[in-house]
Amino acid sequence: MTSRPLVDGTVRTRLRAAAPQDAVLLAAWRSTPGSPFEDWGGPPPPGAPAETRCVCSAAGGLATIGELVIADAADRPLGTVTWHPVLYGPNLGSQAFDIGISLRPESRSQGHGARAQRMLASLLFTTTSVHRVQASTDVTNIAEHKALARAGFAREGVVRGAQWRQGSWHDLVTYARLRDDL
Repeated sequence: MTSRPLVDGTVRTRLRAAAPQDAVLLAAWRSTPGSPFEDWGGPPPPGAPAETRCVCSAAGGLATIGELVIADAADRPLGTVTWHPVLYGPNLGSQAFDIGISLRPESRSQGHGARAQRMLASLLFTTTSVHRVQASTDVTNIAEHKALARAGFAREGVVRGAQWRQGSWHDLVTYARLRDDL
């Protein structure tokens, strides 16, 4: 990832690599109970593999797994976007990226989420050969459903009991953008 941030056409939302001065803030976000950045709490159900977190960066390009800071025009951190690979077949040509977003509550309902997810999808299509970028959200997260639609993602359907979070299984709605959609 280059040090130059990505900006949307209005320059109200930027994506950039985390800077050393962001480390304390990101750690505080992740340790605040009830925060959208908080680990989803509790161990996985019996028999499930232990969850791991790997946030990587790569000089000159994207890492397979990564995280970028969402910032406003004044470069104040608003949240983060992440991506990780998923496979739909045994070959690398069947790889897609699954993206996620966490926004500070005071930064919501201002369009930053839709813009950041649109920029991240464009970045992944520009810098990798993947054909599909996808995202999923809880069936009850109506604000994120709207943000993904505004970001150009098409709703594909419900994945039942797909996510273990806060002590129970949750259904997710899956959205995707294809390279051909651009």
